[in-house]
Amino acid sequence: MKITAIGLILLSGPAILAAQPPSQPQNPLHRQYREGETLVYNMTGLNESWHYTIRADGVVKKDAGGVYVEEYRWSHMISDGQPAQLSPATDTFRQRLTLDPDQPPAIPDLGKVDPRLIGPITDFMAFYSDLWLANKLNVLTHAGDHFYFKNPMGPASWADGARVLVGESAIDFDMTLKSVDAAAGTAVLIVRHVPPEKPATHLTAPWMQTPVGDTQNNWVQVTKTRDGYDVGVGQETFTVEITLSLADGKILHATMDNLVKTIQRSCTDAALTQCDAAKPHDITREIEISLVP
Repeated sequence: MKITAIGLILLSGPAILAAQPPSQPQNPLHRQYREGETLVYNMTGLNESWHYTIRADGVVKKDAGGVYVEEYRWSHMISDGQPAQLSPATDTFRQRLTLDPDQPPAIPDLGKVDPRLIGPITDFMAFYSDLWLANKLNVLTHAGDHFYFKNPMGPASWADGARVLVGESAIDFDMTLKSVDAAAGTAVLIVRHVPPEKPATHLTAPWMQTPVGDTQNNWVQVTKTRDGYDVGVGQETFTVEITLSLADGKILHATMDNLVKTIQRSCTDAALTQCDAAKPHDITREIEISLVP
C-alpha cells in the first residue's frame, strides 16, 4: 500500500507578501472564528486499491498568541471495511490548522503518528492550505474570478524520515472562484495543482530527470525497504473543489482528485543508480471530506 501525501503549502509570510497582489474588499472566503465551536468531519479516501474512512473531531481554540486554531483528533478509522487499531500515540496527537491569513500552514511531526494517518493528515491540511492561500491572496471576490499563483517556495515534503526518506511534490496553483450563491449561503472554490515550468524537486539520479508525462517531473518518493529502496518519479496533478459557508468561511464539503503518472524502480544503493527496469505505474487517489451537521 502506497500512501501519497500531497498539496502541502509551506509558504512563509514574507514570501507570500512579496507575491501578493493588491487586496480587494469583501472577501467571500474569509473565515470568522468563534472560540469553543466544534467541528466534525468525515473523510473517505481511495488511495489506489486502499479504501478507508476516518473521523476528525475538532474544536476552535485561541492559542497563547491570540491566534484562532482548529485542533483535531483523529479516530474511527475503517480500513478496507475493517476497523483499524491505530497506534497508542494517536490518542494524544492533535492536528492544529488555521485559516487565519497571517498564520502560514505548518506540517505537524509526522514521525509520531500511525503511518496510516499520514495520508489523511496531509490531505486534510491540503484542503485547509488551498483555502488559506485563497484567503491570503484575497483576489477572488466574484464568481468566475481566476488567479494563477506561482509557488515561491520549494517542493512540499511528506517524508517522515523513517519509512519515507524522500517525498516531494512541486506545484503551482490555478485558482477559480466557481460560484458565490447568496441564497444557499455557499461559495465554491476550485484549485488546480499543476507542475511549475521548472520544478525544484530533488531528482538525484540521472534516470529520474527523464519526463514521465508532458511536463518536467514534479513528484518523487523514495521509501526504505528491507533490501534497499523503492523509488517513484513522475508527474503529479490534482484538482481540489471546496464548498464553504459564506456566513463564517468554514469548509462544508471538499473533494480532491489526484493523479500521479510515475515510473517505479527498486534500487539496492542509496545513490539510486543500481536499479531494476522501470515499470509504469499510475497512482490515483480520491479524497472527500464532509462536515457533519
